[in-house]
Order: sequence, then C-alpha cells, then structure tokens
Amino acid sequence: MLEEFKQVKVGIIPCNGEEIGEGTLTRFACRRVLDTLRPHDTVTICLPLFIAGDKGERNFAKAFPTITVDGCEKRCSQKSTERLSGRPKHAIVISELLKEHGLEPPQSRQALEEKDKAAVDLVAEEIARKVDEILEKG
Repeated sequence: MLEEFKQVKVGIIPCNGEEIGEGTLTRFACRRVLDTLRPHDTVTICLPLFIAGDKGERNFAKAFPTITVDGCEKRCSQKSTERLSGRPKHAIVISELLKEHGLEPPQSRQALEEKDKAAVDLVAEEIARKVDEILEKG
C-alpha cells in the first residue's frame, strides 16, 4: 500500500464527534482540505477503522505524517493516534481554535448553518497551514 504514494502525503485524522456541533464542523473542514485546499497532499484516515485495527490505516499513520483534528478537549483522535501509531505532527482542537478567534461553535450536530461558514473556513485554513508546514510549502 505505501508504495502507491510517490510523494509524501499527510494523513488527516478527524474525530467523529457525533454528539457535538464541533464534530460536524471537523468533518466539513477536513473535507474542504481533502477536496479543495490540499487535494494532492492529503488523505483521510478513518478513525473508527484505525481504532478497530485496520492495518492499512495504522501503517499509513506510522509511515507518514499525520494531523489529528478533534472537536473538543477529549482529544479522542489525538490520543488514539498516539497510542496506536505514534505522535501526530500536529494536533488541532476545534473548541480551542474557535475560542481563540472569538467564534461560536455550531449549534446543530446534523448540519451547519450559513453563520458557521466562517468557522469552517478558519478550521480548514488552519489544517491547510499545518499541511504546508509539514511539507515545507509555506
């Protein structure tokens, strides 16, 4: 599997955070990075598969740099990554990032509203900056 990648890719490991709005924000922001901002430099790692023991997910996280993106201070993604594959290059906590920038977390767990767009943009741009740091593009 690892031979497929001719260049270094950064693995983004988002939390699932289904019980909080920040989890929904995490998924939207990560998709923006993967699909639009850094599509050639990133891949996603499925946290449930990773935790369940999927060898492909774990081997990738051991061989390539990762960024964990957690919705809250529980840091489920970061802690799982550290325990199963090693320390991520960067760990982003959405609740802390929003607080630093004076933004409110999304109220809905199912869908984001127009007012949440600024938060999605902030988080996606932060992830993209971290990807650039890892790949020394910035």
